[in-house]
Amino acid sequence: MPKMKTHSGAKKRFNLTKNGKVKRSHAYASHILTKKTTKRKRGLRSGAYADVTNSATIREMIPYK
Repeated sequence: MPKMKTHSGAKKRFNLTKNGKVKRSHAYASHILTKKTTKRKRGLRSGAYADVTNSATIREMIPYK
């Protein structure tokens, strides 16, 4: 059986925790920051977990992480 290919976009965006949860970062934090409040930008800096409904699909995309 051939090796599975890792999805290039997913490997840059997601990581797995020890318990198998999928870590992700927030979107909308890179440019056009002048109109966003400081509180909103500070919230976007913190990480988050991917939703349970999407985590199985993401794990298939990053089989070797």
